[in-house]
Amino acid sequence: MAHSSDHRDSFKRRCKWVNGPLIVGAGPSGLAVGACLKEHGVPFVILERSNSIASLWRNRTYDRLKLHLPKQFCQLPKLPFPVDFPEYPTKDQFIGYLESYAARFELNPRFNETAQSAKFDDTCGMWRVRTAASSNAELEYICQWLVVATGENAECVIPEMKGLKEFGGQVIHASDYRSGEAYRGKQVLVVGYGNSGMEVCLDLCHHNSFPAMVVRDSVHVLPREICRKSTFELAVLLMKWLPVKLVDRILLALSWMILGNMEEYGLKRPSLGSLELKHNQGQTPVLDIGALGKIKSGEMKVVPGIKRLLHGGVELVDGRVIDVDSVVLATGYCSNVPSWLQASRTLIVTTELLHNLLSFRRLIEVECLQDTDCFDKDGFPKQPFPNGWKGKTGLYAVGFTKRGLAGASHDALKVAGDIGRVWREETKLAKLITACHRRCISRI
Repeated sequence: MAHSSDHRDSFKRRCKWVNGPLIVGAGPSGLAVGACLKEHGVPFVILERSNSIASLWRNRTYDRLKLHLPKQFCQLPKLPFPVDFPEYPTKDQFIGYLESYAARFELNPRFNETAQSAKFDDTCGMWRVRTAASSNAELEYICQWLVVATGENAECVIPEMKGLKEFGGQVIHASDYRSGEAYRGKQVLVVGYGNSGMEVCLDLCHHNSFPAMVVRDSVHVLPREICRKSTFELAVLLMKWLPVKLVDRILLALSWMILGNMEEYGLKRPSLGSLELKHNQGQTPVLDIGALGKIKSGEMKVVPGIKRLLHGGVELVDGRVIDVDSVVLATGYCSNVPSWLQASRTLIVTTELLHNLLSFRRLIEVECLQDTDCFDKDGFPKQPFPNGWKGKTGLYAVGFTKRGLAGASHDALKVAGDIGRVWREETKLAKLITACHRRCISRI
């Protein structure tokens, strides 16, 4: 007991009142919210678990990464990209842009603070957010508004794979991959067929490796540009005048003319069009920047799903066995919101509830449904875009639209506008109360 008490006492918990919203996450989403709140004159605090802004871009991306969409669709609110930037800025250019963005709007996140729990307190009508700092100090922030800006890519997705222990070779997530230089002359299996998987394979080819990409399902591959115009920009333009299904057919026809029939190379297209699939399921089409040419030339192989890993190889679901030296898991990321955002209401268990098991069980079920107010069990807003940015009790979400940086910018503007409106009303009321108070004192 004494040891347990000493352990608890080693954490000095302090409470801090936030005069405005608390923003969790200092990636592009959190920075965008902060900049927009500045425009409304609303004070705020930004928390960031790492030691810098945009830690995902700095520490968990490969060297050759560029923005997949033209820069005008990736800029944050209130500040466009520099005119001398290329149409598809590099990783380093984008990080530099974010640093300039933070400096321009005087955004100063509190680094090395990880949100461990956040819960709405009905008693005081405020959010209580507990954090742990790298110094082992534990803080509790109390705020009226909580903005969740940790995004869709907070944690790596690591699939379970049979035979992992017996494989013997290197297995890493794409977040730890930097360059193909370390894989020269090696057989590398890339698990995942999104934009990251395709680009990692392309990078491996450029470093004289022998990549094989696992494609378990259908996938849309589109040329990044059509007639020297961004495919995404063309789609946005066409959707202003035509229905989505018709635009999908046009893009499919143009892709067929440019890329040819990809099924003969092991890449089957889904039954739904690329835009419809993105809208309904959030699945992003692959924008080809050269990987398809490597597949056609045989420098890059496409294989079906994995049955199990073997020592120095892998057995595929079709029965084939191929030699593999290393495995790169381009299996994506997920939200970490369920790990720290807790129920928005406090459940009080009374003796009467315990006497009535059915009522007690029903109350538990209702409470679970209200668990995180606007987030589902996977850590994404329950309401689809464009309405997922606002929950109840002052809870907001930014960067969960599955629509990239443009979606995050949309949410940031909405959130800041909503908080700014309430802030102005409350400030006006506070001034009125203060003025009335002063008049009463002067009459006395």
